Amino acid sequence: MHTVTLYRPVGPAELVLVEASGYRRFPPRLPEQPIFYPVCNEAYAREIAERWNVAESGAGIVLRFAVREDVVARYPHQIVGARHHEELWVPAEELEAFNDAIVGPIEVVARFG
Repeated sequence: MHTVTLYRPVGPAELVLVEASGYRRFPPRLPEQPIFYPVCNEAYAREIAERWNVAESGAGIVLRFAVREDVVARYPHQIVGARHHEELWVPAEELEAFNDAIVGPIEVVARFG
């Protein structure tokens, strides 16, 4: 099975929910959040965590996780700024299936704030 490594910048509240899952799943999106967007490289995840999450919630955490390649291929990649600002856009209603495709644990790779 081939996997793709993705990253997710989170604040403390989302980290608590990931911890509660045993570092295996991301929490459901809120009604005003129609897209779950993991990012495709660690540099971009660190930027978001340090610049946005710290300002918004006092801390920014970068998570790294692997997802089955066949599942990742279903979702569009979006460049949302600089070339390295690459995100995967997963519709909120498909997050459970996306979570099911995570291989191994979700890891904390950086903390800011």
